[in-house]
Amino acid sequence: MSASAVVRNARELLDEAGLHGAFLVRHLDTGEEIGFDVDTPYPAASLVKVPLAVAVLERVARGELDPATPVDIAPGRITTPGPTGLSRFRHPARIAVDDLLYLSTAISDGVAADALFDLTPPATVTAELRRLRINGIAVRHRVGDLADTPAERLGPDEVHLAHSLAIGAATSGQGHPVAQLDITRANAGSARAFVDLLQALWRPSAIQETAAARVRALMGDNLHRQRLAPDFTSDASRWSSKTGTLLHLRHEVGVVEHADGQSYAVAALTASRVPAVAQPGSEATMAQVARALHDHLRTGTPPWWG
Repeated sequence: MSASAVVRNARELLDEAGLHGAFLVRHLDTGEEIGFDVDTPYPAASLVKVPLAVAVLERVARGELDPATPVDIAPGRITTPGPTGLSRFRHPARIAVDDLLYLSTAISDGVAADALFDLTPPATVTAELRRLRINGIAVRHRVGDLADTPAERLGPDEVHLAHSLAIGAATSGQGHPVAQLDITRANAGSARAFVDLLQALWRPSAIQETAAARVRALMGDNLHRQRLAPDFTSDASRWSSKTGTLLHLRHEVGVVEHADGQSYAVAALTASRVPAVAQPGSEATMAQVARALHDHLRTGTPPWWG
């Protein structure tokens, strides 16, 4: 099956699942790639925690930050709700910068991320990316801002209304009345930009190796493995990634390293037109599409739908 046919079928599969999105898979050594809508920016949601980690660790490598520096976090000081992590703490905590990096990246702890943003603000993160010649990712606000959407103002039985607003209120130019979904105001990036970031981390030239190695390890420890991981993890491969979720958005970017030495960067950025919080079928479709693109690039054989 040709690459164009694989892409066409991938789009159809996403559409059947109520999704649209941007996907890119790249061989990290040859540069060969396959994908679609790769330069379309999407709100980044928690994917922003990867460039945040890069910026913090670059500053550590230059001696500007000490990873052992303790940071005091009082309950309520950083109002970033979340299902796990420091937002659930009921008492003051003192946590080192390096441990905040683990919490922010590996378990996607928004409170930990905002503690790091206190030390390295969004504008500094963006400037660090530009210094490293990583373009296409804009870091404009803290993670706590993601918790100020219509979903947080509605009861559990009405959250679907926030998803309906998220789905129906976007403009043709990707503007949105919800600031976190407006690509001109939100943290944002394209599939190509995030794959470029992964390339810089797994094949570092501008990023210092100590910083790159630490980010790779943190992504390898990612605890959120319900999305692409089932299709990329095996005894013969290692999947390292970061997920991002906000209202109708479901993303994941990562690298699969095979035992034969070949490595592929994968970016899957999607938006759903189904106003529901839990969509395991959509996440399974994301994984199937990403794996089909990967398999076509890796072996040239038709995917399962061929």
